[in-house]
Amino acid sequence: MKGFKDFIMRGNLVELAVAFIMGAAFGAVVTAFTKVIIELLAKAGGAPNFDQWKPGGLVSVGPFLTALVAFLILAFVVYFFIVKPYEAAKRRFVRKEEVDATPDEDTLLLREIRDALVRGGEGPARV
Repeated sequence: MKGFKDFIMRGNLVELAVAFIMGAAFGAVVTAFTKVIIELLAKAGGAPNFDQWKPGGLVSVGPFLTALVAFLILAFVVYFFIVKPYEAAKRRFVRKEEVDATPDEDTLLLREIRDALVRGGEGPARV
């Protein structure tokens, strides 16, 4: 039972559960926004609804085409209203770490040890 408790309480699993719940809630928001876009398109020039379309009367491909159009609109909305602003904010607010040209004392000491090992142990001080 302890192993199961440890598994459940692992940080990654909890973070994944929170992300899943937030994603489901956010999915409802994006779906509602997409519905608004589709309604605007319907008022402007006709609804992208192909549900009753059967080319040649054989196969009903209309629902697939309607779902495809809805998916493309959803992808457009997600990319231009979420991904692009996120990338812009990330570039703007994430500080780039400046690399210091002078190495710190630990790095200098490690380099000295490395060089001494390469020379075969001939160093300035032998203990």
